[in-house]
Amino acid sequence: MPVTQRRGRKIMMTAEEVDAFLAAERTCRVATVSADGTPHVSPLWFAWDGTALWLYSLTRSKRWADLRRDGRVAVVVDAGHAYGELRGVELTGTVEVVGEVPRTGEPHPGLAPMERQFARKYFDLDELPHDGRHAWLRLAPESVRSWDFRKTAAR
Repeated sequence: MPVTQRRGRKIMMTAEEVDAFLAAERTCRVATVSADGTPHVSPLWFAWDGTALWLYSLTRSKRWADLRRDGRVAVVVDAGHAYGELRGVELTGTVEVVGEVPRTGEPHPGLAPMERQFARKYFDLDELPHDGRHAWLRLAPESVRSWDFRKTAAR
């Protein structure tokens, strides 16, 4: 996983902490660029496989239209309420579509592990129910930045 962080090394998460954090959290915020150049940010459920972030997006959404036109994206996953509890990860890069659009459940060996993980995480099921309205986007991040303000309290 690429780490491009220079500032804030004292509060930066280790690779293991990033993996654990992304495995545990449920909602990310996806930032795209609209056709007119304005930013668009929307919440989305996700799965993390240790190297890539998998986004299961509605194919008839503004987010999907933005990403099909320009695949560059910034994604933030964060947690905490009080200042000293804040922690998070920002991943940036370009998404790629994986599987059919929309996803109907056609066998796809590259999606099987992620769909099982996603189904367990969000639905407590072993198989992901397909509704013919969503499809998969994969972000292999070009940069990863993290912060954990709880580390400042430990000093």
